[in-house]
Amino acid sequence: MKYISTRGQAPALGFGEAMMTGLARDGGLYVPETVPQMSAAEISALAGLPYEEAAFRVMRPFVAGFFSDDELKTLLARAYAGFGHAARAPLVQLGPNHFLLELFHGPTLAFKDFAMQIIGQMMQAALARTGERITIVGATSGDTGSAAIEAFRGLSNVDVFILFPHGRVSEVQRRQMTTPSEANVHALALDGDFDDCQARLKDMFNDFAFRDGVRLAGVNSINWARVLAQVVYYFTAAVSLGAPHRRVGFTVPTGNFGDIFAGYIAKRMGLPIDRLVIATNQNDILDRAMKGGDYRTVGVRPSISPSMDIQVSSNFERALFDALGRDGAAVQALMDGLKQSGGFTIPPAAMEKLRTEFDSGRCSEEETRATIAALRQTTGELLCPHSAVGVKVAGEHLGAVPMITLATAHPAKFPDAVEQATGLRPALPARMADLFDRPERVTRVPNDLEALKTLIRDRIAGRVPA
Repeated sequence: MKYISTRGQAPALGFGEAMMTGLARDGGLYVPETVPQMSAAEISALAGLPYEEAAFRVMRPFVAGFFSDDELKTLLARAYAGFGHAARAPLVQLGPNHFLLELFHGPTLAFKDFAMQIIGQMMQAALARTGERITIVGATSGDTGSAAIEAFRGLSNVDVFILFPHGRVSEVQRRQMTTPSEANVHALALDGDFDDCQARLKDMFNDFAFRDGVRLAGVNSINWARVLAQVVYYFTAAVSLGAPHRRVGFTVPTGNFGDIFAGYIAKRMGLPIDRLVIATNQNDILDRAMKGGDYRTVGVRPSISPSMDIQVSSNFERALFDALGRDGAAVQALMDGLKQSGGFTIPPAAMEKLRTEFDSGRCSEEETRATIAALRQTTGELLCPHSAVGVKVAGEHLGAVPMITLATAHPAKFPDAVEQATGLRPALPARMADLFDRPERVTRVPNDLEALKTLIRDRIAGRVPA
């Protein structure tokens, strides 16, 4: 299996190289050269399997040649051993033909754990072969950072630097990033929004001297291994509802497009997905693009669903690549337009292809609160604001085909918003009950590339205490 860049100018890589590289050297994102297929019989055979075994069968074609079967099984067992639910990703019925996929039973209570726990195991195994040391730098709107820190904390051959927007994540999200005491963990509160964090991250990857000098690796959803791990729960959820003999739909609350792109890959592998519905909050660039064909940033407005407060959805580039007939030069031209003028118009033929795969909807702040309150009253289910965005938009797309909405985070990660909507303050699980008593370690940093590079070099060299 080879991986190619969406911009067509970087060399094709094997799985291990693509995972450790993250962002391609031409600025593009890696995608599989071909998508392996699963037959109806192979999909049917996933029914009733433990999550780890299903993950092995779905992921195996993508990693073959880098990890042996026994290695992959061992890594998957380690990755999901710390999850708080035996099913890992259980389904809950909300109403006729509407189901909630609970993805918040991992160690940091968010769907990012499904990908980050296995990528942590994979990277550690790869580094053990070579004895090399790497520097992981990530940008987060809230959940990726804590999941990355949890996966890599305490490892001797990895330093982890996480950029998050100062004052724009929930207190629980912040404390999950700032309270780990391990010396290899560095939480950086950047003056700006998530798009600024993501832009500085990409700038670092595109500075090849810096990138090579610190052995930079990325674990944001730009990393193909992250997307691959998320493909699995589309299969397990769909099979639970009768796939491949029954079609299903998915609604995905998304800001950076990575989670819903995983669903698109599952569909291309042969999973009978009826529709993939993009659910956005008030930062609705994806919904506007799908409805009007113009992808244009208008500035981020802080919301009660902060992990979706994004205007530059990096993984949308992967969908554009396919919609443009895998024309790397055409993708590069659109990305240049985004950088120069803050947006671009999607060519009509590409727009038509996108609309055959995706629907979209938007949820306001008021609608988010109303959905949290309504679901609590009608089902007893307590939703986080991001999951509520998904449930509201899914309600506009219900029909004869079962719809699965992804619940991306535990409500206790956003207690203020949930309490405002319901009068109930969700409690953290017992294992995290002392989170607010733990001391924090955080460095506030300017939105300045050179300052960030200097800080990272100094921390790695041990010249500045963490």
